[in-house]
Amino acid sequence: MRRISYAQSVNEALHQLLAGDERVLLIGQGVTSPWYVGTTTVGLIDQFGPERVIDTPVSENGVTGVAVGAALAGMRPIVMHPRMDFMHYAMDPIANHAANWHYMFGGQLSVPMTFWAIINRGGEQAAQHAQALHAVFMHIPGLKVVAPSTPFDAKGLLAASVEDDNPVVFVDDRWLYEREGEVPEDLYSVPIGKAETKVEGKDVTLAASSYMVLEAIRAAESLAKEGISAEVLDLRSLKPLDEEALFGSVAKTGRLVVVDGGWRTCGAAAEIAALVSERLFDCLRAPIVRVTLPNAPAPASAPLERVYYPDADVIASAARKTMGARS
Repeated sequence: MRRISYAQSVNEALHQLLAGDERVLLIGQGVTSPWYVGTTTVGLIDQFGPERVIDTPVSENGVTGVAVGAALAGMRPIVMHPRMDFMHYAMDPIANHAANWHYMFGGQLSVPMTFWAIINRGGEQAAQHAQALHAVFMHIPGLKVVAPSTPFDAKGLLAASVEDDNPVVFVDDRWLYEREGEVPEDLYSVPIGKAETKVEGKDVTLAASSYMVLEAIRAAESLAKEGISAEVLDLRSLKPLDEEALFGSVAKTGRLVVVDGGWRTCGAAAEIAALVSERLFDCLRAPIVRVTLPNAPAPASAPLERVYYPDADVIASAARKTMGARS
């Protein structure tokens, strides 16, 4: 098995998905431009042409609505949103249409489409170009939400999203694009709703998704030098959540640090913390700790960004806090 980058794995998945199923199409603003999507769509327009790789004007609402209609008509569109921030413009077709049609038509229709949502953190991009809105979509019935952290999972979860008969929000963080890992050449799927244990541990569970998994692994390595055995659980799927894996890990360690790259209030970390508190309260040996973005817009300053975005040191500090709590 060869090693390729996260961006290359996404590109390979797109090539294979379009080649393997004529119902699959890619549509969105800048799908042929490296400025928008890095190297993830290189070569697609040359191989599949403008009828299946459709570069659109800046019209998030209209483009997403067209894609929903295509899905209802039997296609399997991938709608690329190069900056997740502006998916707010497309909330009507996403939340009111794609998420509801299967239910409203008594299961007789499905909306098999993928919302490819790209997060552009850092680089002094500030409040309107660096938002992580995955928790917003977790809140909406009818949508699934996945957030890979590795090249292997990026390819497998993108394939699973396109193959699913329900709408899936595929959360893609550009901070992961250069990360390399082993990826099979053939197309494969990673099951939606299944977490993966990255590091085995017995003292505290670090539950994370997307790029925060890397920081959690670094934190676990640091904690190990201090004699603290941290288990790192890559959630991979935020909705549906792998409750069995999450509860099993927390029941074993008795402590939980939820690590999320989104805002704190009503975020993914809040939902996970509440769920564990409801189901495993008697197993907890310390209060749950959340590591998230602060309740503030992203700053337009590199020094402030270093404070705004939590890293391995912040996660390790949170784990130490749980270890110091009364057990």
